[in-house]
Amino acid sequence: MDRTARPVLTPGPDHPITVEPTGARVVVRAGGQVVADTAAALTLREADYPAVQYIPRADVAEGALRPTDTLTYCPYKGDASYFALAGPGGEVADAVWSYEKPYDAVDVIAGHVAFYPQHVEIEIGTAEPRP
Repeated sequence: MDRTARPVLTPGPDHPITVEPTGARVVVRAGGQVVADTAAALTLREADYPAVQYIPRADVAEGALRPTDTLTYCPYKGDASYFALAGPGGEVADAVWSYEKPYDAVDVIAGHVAFYPQHVEIEIGTAEPRP
């Protein structure tokens, strides 16, 4: 698709999007292994979709993510790039996504990643973050 022909939509009453600090520790595990641990997650709520935790990339375990060639487009957020997730059971393709240069309405999610919940366990509000 021609990138110049893609629609760019602004969140509003018909398709609301909010992004707020989660305000609690978020731990992400794959196969029981911690792959992310943060006190700086953001919760993105979009229309009727389930809320999504966006984790600062700096709080993801080193070596847990490998970029893939997959790209998708959201008219409200922009271009998403994807990552394979390495865990104890092997690698899961396209289990994680990120908006590297999101549109202005959600620009705070830049530098963050989100995990598909069917591939990981996401705990919100657990004990204090690691030192």
